Amino acid sequence: MTDRVYPAAKPTVNGGAANPSFPATKAQLYGASRPTYRPQPYHHRRSRRRICCTICFWLILIILILLLLIGVAGAVVYLLYRPHSPSFTVTALKLSHFNLTSSTLNSKFNVNVTATNPNKKITFSYDPTTVSIFSGDVDVGDGIVPGFFHREKNTTLLKASILRSGVALENDDEAKLKSSMKSKSGLPLKVKLETKVKGKMGKLKTPKVRIRVVCDGIKVTLPVGKKPVVGSTSNAKCDVNVRFKIWKWTVG
Repeated sequence: MTDRVYPAAKPTVNGGAANPSFPATKAQLYGASRPTYRPQPYHHRRSRRRICCTICFWLILIILILLLLIGVAGAVVYLLYRPHSPSFTVTALKLSHFNLTSSTLNSKFNVNVTATNPNKKITFSYDPTTVSIFSGDVDVGDGIVPGFFHREKNTTLLKASILRSGVALENDDEAKLKSSMKSKSGLPLKVKLETKVKGKMGKLKTPKVRIRVVCDGIKVTLPVGKKPVVGSTSNAKCDVNVRFKIWKWTVG
C-alpha cells in the first residue's frame, strides 16, 4: 500500500504570500500593510543644542569676567585718586537794564561764577561754556565763557556778560515774566551753565562728558535809570549733573 505525503502548508499562488492560518491574529492581518517604525536619529539635534549651550556659557562667563575687571579697576582708581566732582558757586550778579515792551525783551547781566576743583591728583579741561539766565522757565539772557584748564586744588573765577537784545517773547512767556516782575521780593533768577569736560589722572584721560550746572535761589530788583543793581546770591545753590550720551539717549 502506497504512503501519501501531505504538504505542511498551502503552496504560494502566483508568487504571493501564503494565506494566514485561521483564525488570523491582528498582527497577522495588519502587520504586513503597516510600515516598519524606525526611530529617528537625534544626534544632530543634540549636537546643535550642545554647541548653543557652550556658546551661551562662554559668553556669560566672558561678560562676568569683564564686569569683574571693570569693578576692580574702578575700585583701584577710586582708592588711588579719590575723585570728586567740581563745584560751582554764583558769587556776584549785576543787572544793568531790563526792559520788556511790546513782547520784546532787552536785558544785560554781568555774572561771576567760581569753579572749584577739590581733587589733589585730578585736573579738568573745559570746553567753552554757555551761560544762560532764566526767570522761571523764560530765558532772559545768554552768553558764553571761553574754555579753561582747571588745576588740582584750584579755584577759577568765570566772568560772563549776558545779553538779550530785541528778542520777541511768546504770549505765555510774556505773561509769566510780567507776573514775576511784579514780585516785591525781586525778580527770581537761576543761572544755567552747560559745557563738556574731560579729566586727567596721571597718565589716564577720560573721554569728554557733558555737564550741566543749575544755580537757583537768586533774586534781583529791577534797575531804575542807568545804575546797575546788585542781585542777592547768598541763597544760591548750584547742582552739578553729569550727562552721558549713549547713541541718541542722554543719561543724567
